[in-house]
Amino acid sequence: MGKLSRDKGARFERAVAGILRDYGYEARRGQQYCGANGDPDVISDFPLQLECKAVEKLNLYSAFTQAIADAKVTGKDPAVVHKKNHSEPLITMRFHDLLKLIEQKED
Repeated sequence: MGKLSRDKGARFERAVAGILRDYGYEARRGQQYCGANGDPDVISDFPLQLECKAVEKLNLYSAFTQAIADAKVTGKDPAVVHKKNHSEPLITMRFHDLLKLIEQKED
């Protein structure tokens, strides 16, 4: 992975953390503090563990596998926030995790 690609990823992670903060969550980019592999991309009190990917061609299942691994550390359900250039971010998560999240919100 080249420097431009790493920088693009870091910018997206910071942007995701900023969006979460705009919605009232405490959030920061994880890698900038430790730099160790296995750290979540975004550390927050958001109820999902977010793996952030800013790429044109995403191997979604590979990214989700990474999100699952990070979620084991945090105990949260995994999700991938992803975007292409000049597109808005999307989120991918397991359907049953979405239903569980909605159910918790209703309680």
